[in-house]
Amino acid sequence: MTDRSAHFAAVYALLRAAGDVADHWVQTDFCAQTKGATDKSPVTFVHEDTEEKTVSGTAEGRRACAWHVTTYTATQAAVVVAGARVLGIRLHPGALAAALTISAATHYAADRRVPEGLLESLAKATRKTRFYRMADYGMNGAYALDQAWHHGWETVAAVVAARVGTTR
Repeated sequence: MTDRSAHFAAVYALLRAAGDVADHWVQTDFCAQTKGATDKSPVTFVHEDTEEKTVSGTAEGRRACAWHVTTYTATQAAVVVAGARVLGIRLHPGALAAALTISAATHYAADRRVPEGLLESLAKATRKTRFYRMADYGMNGAYALDQAWHHGWETVAAVVAARVGTTR
């Protein structure tokens, strides 16, 4: 195994683990529910502590998605930098920045999930509309396609980050 392939494997594992933590533990309930809001399809969020209702449209949906992607990317950056340090991998700062940009941009594109948005359109184009809309048998098709999308792009990001790495 070459250093580059080992670096790729390590960076991918770090990106994926951090992404999972960021998507499910770091992301706020508000962002999770509101990030797909539009003026045509507003989202009503009920605050858990106060039961106060907030109706969000396009601007709030974009802000919620941007904030989620910011915390997601910050989590990935912290985990990859710390993990690479512990593993003795020196990543080129520009390559790491490019990798995190790929992850962030593609994450926003998928997570904005407005009606007829990117993932739904891709599902339709690939004849997976029924799978996308499935929400039965303990399964959620849109979520599964969302996660597969993130895994794929994190693979690309890991290739970019590992491309110029060296061992300490």
